[in-house]
Amino acid sequence: MIPQNFKDILSSQDNAGLYQSLALILFVIFFVALVVSVFRKPKKYYRDEANAPLDDSTENNDLK
Repeated sequence: MIPQNFKDILSSQDNAGLYQSLALILFVIFFVALVVSVFRKPKKYYRDEANAPLDDSTENNDLK
């Protein structure tokens, strides 16, 4: 699904393997950072967020 122009540019470069490796490394770093940030938050944060739509004690109740 990659446009032919973009595919030709990357495949004709001498450093195509380098660009692909850098893209993979950046993706892995981003993914690991995302997983770490999710697991660092306490479970109470997720429990409160999960119950937020059911909580009627909000101060900004625009439905009245």
